[in-house]
Amino acid sequence: MSIRLPSAKPLKRPTQQRAKVTVQAIFDSYVRIWQRDGWSRLTTRAVALEAGVAIGTLYDYFPSKHALHSGYVRYCVEQLLESIEARAVAPVALAWPERIRRLVRTLAGAEPQLPWFHPDMLELETLVAEPKHQRRVYEDLLGAWQRVIDAATDLPARPSAATLEALHLSVWGGRRYAMLVQLEADRMSDWARCMEQLCLDRLAGPVVPV
Repeated sequence: MSIRLPSAKPLKRPTQQRAKVTVQAIFDSYVRIWQRDGWSRLTTRAVALEAGVAIGTLYDYFPSKHALHSGYVRYCVEQLLESIEARAVAPVALAWPERIRRLVRTLAGAEPQLPWFHPDMLELETLVAEPKHQRRVYEDLLGAWQRVIDAATDLPARPSAATLEALHLSVWGGRRYAMLVQLEADRMSDWARCMEQLCLDRLAGPVVPV
């Protein structure tokens, strides 16, 4: 049975611009320290010192390093959704294959401008996230597929909900498993290209009722 730490929940979200800058500095420092020293040696005090903020200010948002990690993962998901919206949904004059390519490449982690994410972070999920939170992320990302499809008015045929969910499970589930086994970068790139083509082929062909 997994035990979730009682302090693994961020206390609040930044609303004012100054607070957003502060939290971004905290996240940036968190990433630098993780990359340099690893999770086991990361402390909230070290993050606050590197970010140039008071430890009390950090605790206003993140009462522990597990809460900080939870907040950072939430930030990663939000950035992922915003990237899909900006690159694959919002553009007006964009052919449907390019919308799908951008969606798949973003979900597959092939876009370097997205926040840094380490495979070891997956092992911390049971400590910082309840099943309902993981389900919410899943539904949010599945909803992104539907928004891209709705924006692709030139799509040959409208896929069923089951088809979209199958494609989403293939891309998102594949990425998570590839990260879990720490697949090499070149193999991840080859996999992402294959997933692009698989999704394009499936959406271009006749939709079989499920």
